Amino acid sequence: MRRRGIGMHGLKQKQTARSHYRQFGEQLAHERVAMMEEQLSKFRKVLEDFAFRHKEDIKRDPIFRKHFHEMCASIGVDPLASNKGMWSELLGFGDFYYELGVQAVEACMAHRPANGGLMEIDELVAQVNKRRGGKVDSVSKDDVVQSIKKLSKLGSGFRLLQIGKRTIVQSVPGELNRDHNMVLSQAESQGGWVRSADIERSLGFTQDRMQQALQALLNEGQAWVDDGHEDGERRYWFPYLRHVK
Repeated sequence: MRRRGIGMHGLKQKQTARSHYRQFGEQLAHERVAMMEEQLSKFRKVLEDFAFRHKEDIKRDPIFRKHFHEMCASIGVDPLASNKGMWSELLGFGDFYYELGVQAVEACMAHRPANGGLMEIDELVAQVNKRRGGKVDSVSKDDVVQSIKKLSKLGSGFRLLQIGKRTIVQSVPGELNRDHNMVLSQAESQGGWVRSADIERSLGFTQDRMQQALQALLNEGQAWVDDGHEDGERRYWFPYLRHVK
């Protein structure tokens, strides 16, 4: 016997069932979103209470402040988002990071003739604390990183670069291309210097490609030339990548 088709009535039943499933799925999704928003709202309230109770610890202790930033980030709260926001009024973050940003800019400007606008983050932290003096609390690497991130949003030319295992603060406009980064990473792995032979052997650059990359870094003041080594081979030094014991 030939099987009979499901007919118009059967099709309508299937369509109705699909519609009910879709509506149920949408309702469930809305309920989940509402539940998550309610939970986040509760988390934010708990975080506000925590910040109020530990305001002085957050201001005074850079490690405590770092962990507080991490807690904020985990629920999508940016305490630095607005100088007029609740967090700035509660914690004074607006003034703190504005002042810290100014000190970071001053330190970078003072050392720009020597490093071409690239400074290792630990060196910048040391220079900023030196400028702050001994009468105020020292700031941490995380504090300076936060201030640089705020500066970068202003289009000021400040940004963070990852060169090998090091975090470098760039304080001049312009982009380092892939070749520049490869040369810097090679230098970082050797203690802050590199020879032409190292670039050719490790990176596989042609002479022209290598010279273009090195010359660009030299032109920006981001590399130094050392022709005084006993083996007679020229070395290119990058002071912000040197290994400090």
